[in-house]
Amino acid sequence: MRAWVKLHAMSESRTHAAELSAVSIGEPSTQQGLLPANPRAGRPAYQAAATSFVVLFWIVGVSLWGLPFFYDFMVQQFGWTRAQVTSGNALSKLVVGPIFGFLAGWIVDRFGPRRVMMIGILMAAIALVGLGWISSLGMFYFFYLFNALGYVCGGPLPNQVLLTRWFDRSRGKAMGFAYLGIGIGGATVPWLSHFLVQHFGWQTALQILGILIAVVSFPLAFILKEPPRLATTTVSSPSTREAFGKISFYLITVGSVCSIAAVSGTQQNLKLFLSLDRHFTQSDAAGVLSMVLGFSIAGRLLMGWLADRFPKKYVMLLTYLLVAAGIPLLFLGSNQLLLYISAAIFGIGLGGDYMIVPLITAEIFGIETLGRLMGVILAAGAIADAVSPWAIGHVRDITGNYTSSCFALVGIGLLGALTVFGLPTIRSRSTD
Repeated sequence: MRAWVKLHAMSESRTHAAELSAVSIGEPSTQQGLLPANPRAGRPAYQAAATSFVVLFWIVGVSLWGLPFFYDFMVQQFGWTRAQVTSGNALSKLVVGPIFGFLAGWIVDRFGPRRVMMIGILMAAIALVGLGWISSLGMFYFFYLFNALGYVCGGPLPNQVLLTRWFDRSRGKAMGFAYLGIGIGGATVPWLSHFLVQHFGWQTALQILGILIAVVSFPLAFILKEPPRLATTTVSSPSTREAFGKISFYLITVGSVCSIAAVSGTQQNLKLFLSLDRHFTQSDAAGVLSMVLGFSIAGRLLMGWLADRFPKKYVMLLTYLLVAAGIPLLFLGSNQLLLYISAAIFGIGLGGDYMIVPLITAEIFGIETLGRLMGVILAAGAIADAVSPWAIGHVRDITGNYTSSCFALVGIGLLGALTVFGLPTIRSRSTD
């Protein structure tokens, strides 16, 4: 895997001069942002991909996807409802997403992704340590704010910009490799959490995970080299204001919002459903959650490979349809075989869900303003990520089952897929 990523990173430098001469007004905007003709550019580019892998492993795979594993412990120990334990995610994302999403996007474009990433890592570490200490709902909300700040500052946004600036022709492969960290982290954290809970209790387990985030991720981000400044060509990217005036931007945003709502509403409630409704053991529930995130690894590799060979519009459509198709039997399946099949389908769709958005945004609008555009898209997605799990949990508390919520999630996922049809079709240039 190391050799694979390094090979593509080094190829960026060797092909720069040839690609620069080929730029013309009629070519897609992804011709921009090529790396400088530096024969040693392969090593820092590989380092960037490896760092993104590790940071996404901890910030998203562990800190974001791992927290729902602990919800049922909070329900049982503190007597909170499903809506309350999922409302921490909701309130924090509603406060942090719209405000800091825009700001973080501007800071990343202005000063580079590395500094923002370092702050995010520390925020995520503080969140888990604090959540392992709380005993009141107010403190639960307070430390969940840090979790949301860690995600905005250290999660997909800075890593997407980092990799987009280091890689051009093999951008999909680089993004797919880095996003493996989310899948491996998400597949690992149920078993790691289960082990820690058995030996230390759920609160100490959270604190240990928080410390590990800082100890492992922060040094890598600290020594990371910022990506080079964008090379100028005869093609100019649309300004942020021009991008806001194009229907494609809003279609990407709406599609992303819908798919994130379907993913988050499902993932944040799945452990509660398996543990409290289906009465799975902690080990069996961990197995299903691990399977979902494990298959997301295959999804990231598959979607990254497809995105470098086929129009990203169709890759996005496939991703959103897989998400919608995987939801029903997760909640309504009558036996474990159907549950595992749905977990696999949903996991593959989940793998490409977050990764495809920056790829198609960069393809349509270029990379000079990618941080600001992704800041807006992720801020809108944070609202969906906040509201959907809480709404699903609230409906479950009222109706006593997840049936209505399940159909709502499928409908939202299909609505996201419909928006993709309005996007332009741009043929991929890479065939390697």
